[in-house]
This record gives sequence, structure tokens and C-alpha cells, in this order.
Amino acid sequence: MSASDYFDSETEAARAGRLGCACPEDAPRALRRSLGIGRLAGGFALVVLAQALTLGALPLAGAMLAPRPELGALPLGAFLLGAALASLPASFLLDTFGRRAAFALGASLGIAGGLVAAYAMRLGAFPMLVLGAAWLGAAQGFGMFYRHAAAFGAASGLRAGMVARLLGAGALAGFAGPLLAGAAEAALTPYTFAGTLILAALAQLGALGFAVSLPEARFSHADLTVEARAQPQERSAPLAWRALMLPTLIGALAWAAMTSAMAGAPLSLAGCGVGVPLISGVVAWHVVAMYAPALAGGALARWIGAAPLALLALALCIAAALTVAQASEAVTISLAFLAVGAGWALASLATTLMLHASGAPSRLQLGVHDGLLLAAALAGVLV
Repeated sequence: MSASDYFDSETEAARAGRLGCACPEDAPRALRRSLGIGRLAGGFALVVLAQALTLGALPLAGAMLAPRPELGALPLGAFLLGAALASLPASFLLDTFGRRAAFALGASLGIAGGLVAAYAMRLGAFPMLVLGAAWLGAAQGFGMFYRHAAAFGAASGLRAGMVARLLGAGALAGFAGPLLAGAAEAALTPYTFAGTLILAALAQLGALGFAVSLPEARFSHADLTVEARAQPQERSAPLAWRALMLPTLIGALAWAAMTSAMAGAPLSLAGCGVGVPLISGVVAWHVVAMYAPALAGGALARWIGAAPLALLALALCIAAALTVAQASEAVTISLAFLAVGAGWALASLATTLMLHASGAPSRLQLGVHDGLLLAAALAGVLV
């Protein structure tokens, strides 16, 4: 079917209340234009910057404001719960309204969440901090779908490179995070972490700008993008539910190990006498480790296979997380924390490739997959 035939059929099906049919530029632009991988990578890098700033602040901010010590992990838990709850709606919105609208909505939630959390730090209001963290988490739930957006519509031979480039862009956030956070904290002294959380809101504002500039496309149009139409023989059959099990299990365990270390490492470093600026630096390098290895991960996946790479990365994640939990020296904790990030990066890349190599996942399957990953992440914080 040609692009004009497709558009004609959409026009004939127009009816009152169906917004997609009232916007004739939507369908042909989705068919004629490319994936916009550069803008996807730019938006994803800013989403990761917001994630790095938020995750660096929430464990210590929660400990500062919690009325009881056992509630200190609640803001981080709310962040992950918000991400888990947003994952299934995000998967449907990406297809129903397109990438632009869905990623813009997620970024808007992040802007609001960052501002609410920053205001909570100014007031010393713990419940408001939890609410802001949940909204920031919802933004991250939408942000997780950037990697699926990069994989959809790409020819199978190019998919590993597309996803690796996207995840690698997140490493830029780790380099920029400490410098920007230090300046933001100095500007809002004496309100600790308020500047960092406002900066997270500004990062989401930048992601919003990239989102609205994306070429319009829906996941159901994956076979009609420029990249996919160039190699129509490589279009995949629908993904079987049983093929979802292994990448979801590996990814869930990697997420649980990573968030367990993320919840414990900043507090352990503080217990070793490490100051807040240095802890923020360690968290920032952890974020670099969460994404930079993906630049080489595409080549590793082609060399040894995605499934073996995922299993090796999971083993690294678990071993390093156990080290973070047991170590009592700041250097050991920091190195293990970086190793957890590297293992998570390779596991995330490999499981994404496993998912898309086994067939074309539906929006429901993607929502279930990412929802289970984030539920495991929440368990890693709370258990």
C-alpha cells in the first residue's frame, strides 16, 4: 500500500470526534519522515539528566525530611511507583496520540514534579516531596519508552546501533550533572536540594522541546517509516507472550539490583563521612556508568549474542549490589556502585534487543514489560 493509498483510506474513515482524521498532516508525515533519532537522543539525554539529578537528591532529601527514619526511602519509592504506574498508559498513548504528544505529556509531568519537590524542600514538607517525586517518576515512566521508539521501525541490522546510540546519549547527562547541580545548589542556598530539583524540572522542559519537534509517528506505523520501508523483507511477526518472559525476568532482576544499590549507596557514603557534593559526584558517575557502556554494548551483542550478554550483565549487577550492601569503605562502595550501573546498562540494552529480535511487541506487551521492570525496581528499594 502506498502512502497516498494509506492516507486516502484514513480520510474515508473520518468521523466526528476522531481527531486523527481531522489532522491530515499526521498520517503522511508519519509515513514519509524518518525516526528522528537525533532528536530522540537529545530528548532522552535530558530525561536522563533529570533522572540523575532526582536520584542523587531523593535518598538524602527523604532522610532529611522524613518524620521517622524508616520513612526516608519513601520519596525514592514514590518515584519508582510513579514510573511503574505510568508505563502502561504511556505505551497506549504512544500509539493512540503519537510520540510527540506522549513524550510531551511525560515531560510536562516532570516539570510539575520537579517544581513541587523543590518547593517541598523550601518548606520542609515531607508529604509534598513524596508527591513531587511521584510526578517525576511518572515522567521517567514515559521516558523509558525512548528506547522502544528507537528500536521500532529500524531494520534489524541497524537496531542494535540505534538503541546503543540512544542509551549512550544518556552518558552525557552524567558528565553535565555535577557541574550543573553544584551551581544550582549554590544559587538556592540554604535550601538543600531545592536547586537540584529545579534543575531537574528545567531538564524536563528541554525534553519537552525535543518532544514537540519530533517527526510524528505512532508505534503502529513502525513498518511504514523510512527505515523500515527501505528493507520491507525484515518486518517482524507479532511477539509471542512466552518470548517476553526471559528478557523481562533478566531486566527485572537487574533493575532490582540497581535500585537496591541506589537506595543504599548514598546513605552508606554519608555514614562514611563523605560530604553531599562528593556523594552527588559519585551518583553522577554512576549515571555515566548506567549509559556509557551501551555505546559498546551494540557491538558486544552482535559478537556474543544478546541473551548471553544479558546474563553476564545480570551477574555483574547482582554481585556489585551485594558488595554495596556489605562494604564499609567509601572507595569500595563507590566502585561497586559504578559496577552496578555498568551491569544495568548492558542488561537494559541486551534485553531490549532480545525483546525486539523475537518479534514485533504490541503496546500492551511493552507496557507490561516496562511495568514489571519498574515494579521490580520498587521492590529493590523497599525490600
